[in-house]
Amino acid sequence: MPQQQPNILFIQTDQLAANVLKAYGGGVCHTPNLDRLAETGVVFDTAYCNFPLCAPSRFSMASGLLASKIGAYDNAAEFPSSIPTYAHYLRALGYQTCLSGKMHFVGPDQLHGFEKRLTSDIYPADFEWTSDWSADGFAGASDARIVTKSGVCARSIQIDYDEEVTHKAVREIYDVACSADDRPFFLQVSYTHPHDPYLCTRKYWDLYEDRALPSPRVGMIAKADNDSHSLRVLNQHGLVDAGITDAEIMRARRAYFGSVSYIDDQIGLLLEALRESGQADNTVILFCSDHGEMLGERGLWLKKTFFEQALRVPLIIHAPYQFEPCRVKEFCSLVDLLPTLANLAADRHWEGAAEPLDGIDLLSLIGIRQAAPERPVYAELLCEGILAPVFMIRRGRFKFITSTGDPDMLFDLATDPDELRNLATDADHAGVVEEFAREASSLWDSDALAKDIVKSQQRRLLIRKTHALGTPPSWEFNAGLEDTSRWYRGQVNYNEWATDFLALDKSR
Repeated sequence: MPQQQPNILFIQTDQLAANVLKAYGGGVCHTPNLDRLAETGVVFDTAYCNFPLCAPSRFSMASGLLASKIGAYDNAAEFPSSIPTYAHYLRALGYQTCLSGKMHFVGPDQLHGFEKRLTSDIYPADFEWTSDWSADGFAGASDARIVTKSGVCARSIQIDYDEEVTHKAVREIYDVACSADDRPFFLQVSYTHPHDPYLCTRKYWDLYEDRALPSPRVGMIAKADNDSHSLRVLNQHGLVDAGITDAEIMRARRAYFGSVSYIDDQIGLLLEALRESGQADNTVILFCSDHGEMLGERGLWLKKTFFEQALRVPLIIHAPYQFEPCRVKEFCSLVDLLPTLANLAADRHWEGAAEPLDGIDLLSLIGIRQAAPERPVYAELLCEGILAPVFMIRRGRFKFITSTGDPDMLFDLATDPDELRNLATDADHAGVVEEFAREASSLWDSDALAKDIVKSQQRRLLIRKTHALGTPPSWEFNAGLEDTSRWYRGQVNYNEWATDFLALDKSR
C-alpha cells in the first residue's frame, strides 16, 4: 500500500504538439513509454496552455494564475518571488521539492519554491528577450533556418542539455530512495526537446525511414486570405517569402518526430529509475508540455498563435493504484495543475491557496461521464508580434479570439477542426460573437493591460541597456561545477547559437 502522501514526478516537455502522440490520434510517432503511461493512466482529451510561449506559459502554470495577473508578458518578464508556486505549496504540505531542467525563470530568484535545482537553465534569466512594441521587429525571433537547417545531426546543444537533465534526475531518484529524509518527493524534470531547431541523431532519424509521415493538413495560406496576426508571425520568422520547399518541410517534421522519440527514451530512463529504486508504486506521474508546435500547419512554425496545433498540449496523470485508466472529456488548461498537485498531496482536501486561483482540481473531473465539455478555457498573447493584447476563449464547440488590434475570429471546431472558416462576421453567429465579446470584456481590460505592458517593456529595456555597461549582474543559477557556457546567454544571435550543431559524418 502506498503511503498517504504519494511522491510526485512531474515530467514536462517543451513545444510538444498533442496530436503527434498516439494517445491523441497520432499514428506515426514512436513513443512506447508515453504510450504506456497513457494506456494505464488518465488522459485529458483537450488540454490547453494559457499562453503559447515558453516563459509566460510556465509562470502561469506554476502560479495557477493567468499571465496577465502576474506580469508574465513575454520571455523576459520577471517572475516575481512574491508569487507562490506549486513548489511552495507542496513544500508547505511536507514535500521535498527538486527541479532538474528548464523552467525559464526570469529574475534573480531561480528557485521559486524548489529546495534544490540540479541544473542551470538553458535560456537567459535576465531581460535579454524583452519585447518592444515600439520596434520594427524582434531581434530574438527565430528565422527560416529553423526549417532549412533541420535534419539529422551527430550532436546538438539541446541533446547535451537534456541528457544532463536526465542524468541528474535519475541520480536524484536513487538518492531520495536512500535518504534519511522521509518526506515524499516532488521532482520536476523539464526538457527542452522537441523545441526547435528541428534536429535529431541518426538513431532517431532512422526510426522514420519506412514510415509515411503526415504532411501538414493545411498548407501556406495566401496573403489575401490569411488573418493579420498570422501574417505578422510569418513575417517575424522570415517565412513569407522564404521559399520553403516541401522536402524541407518534411525533413523538419521528421527531425521533430525523431526528437519526440528521443525524449520518450529519456522518460524511459526516469521510469526505470523509479522501478529499480522501489518507488514506482508510490509515485504519481504527471506529464505535459508547456505549449504546442505549429509544425508547418498554415505555413506557421513554433507557437505564438491560438490555433489548436500551438495551443493544445498533452496532459496525462498516471497513478494506477489511485485512478483507473480513463479519458477526461472536459476542457482543462495548465493553470489547473497547481490545485491538482496540491490536492494530490493533501488527499483532495487542500484549502491552502493564498488567493483565488484561475484553475481547478482536475481530480474532480476523473470518472465524470458527460455528453460534452462545459468549462471555458482562457488564453492570452501579450508578447511581441501583436498590436494589442490578444485573448482566447474556448467554450463548447466554439473558439473566440479577440483583440483591439485585429478583427475578431470565431471558429466552430465541431464542424471546422482546421479552423479555416472565420464565423465572426457571419450573421447567423452574431449572437455567439456578442456573448463572447461581453465575456472577454468582463475578464480583461485591454487598454489598461496594454499600458502596463508597454510600461513593463520600457523599464526592462532600460535595465537591459544599463546592465550592458560595465560589469553585468548574473541571475543565472549555477549548479555546482556545471559548465553553463554552452547554454544560451545572449552572447550571440539566438539563431547562430541554436543552429550551431555537430554535423553527421556522412562519409561513414
